[in-house]
Amino acid sequence: MKAPQHIVLGTDHAGYLLKEAVKSHLLKQKIDVIDCGCFSEEPCDYPPIMLQAAAAVKEHACPGIIFGGSGNGEAMVANKVSGIRCARCVSEWDAEMGRKHNDANIMSLGGRITEPMQAFAMVDKFLSTDFEGGRHEKRLQQFPDAI
Repeated sequence: MKAPQHIVLGTDHAGYLLKEAVKSHLLKQKIDVIDCGCFSEEPCDYPPIMLQAAAAVKEHACPGIIFGGSGNGEAMVANKVSGIRCARCVSEWDAEMGRKHNDANIMSLGGRITEPMQAFAMVDKFLSTDFEGGRHEKRLQQFPDAI
């Protein structure tokens, strides 16, 4: 995948610090960031932020990264949006396969389980991997539509 011009970020309070670290990592690579929040460690509900981030990914036709404590609930919400394929990643392999086999357009990371350097490696792998197509394309066409 060619390096994106823009990338969407979204988090709840539990992923805030990791989001800020990843944001800095992306800005150093001259990638523009569309930050959908949240903007502090003050407790907040993640579903509205994840829906906003997923909508921004669709609007800007760019990848996204969402964050939470584990990244599970955030991925579940994002995957309810039609056209979004969000992969919860805990390793570089997850990030690579999410792109290569599932054409994921959002990755979800857990701020309570992921160290910044590990996140940087996963983000770089996600953004540098192309969708393989082929037999995987047929499978994607079988995904049910969402909201």
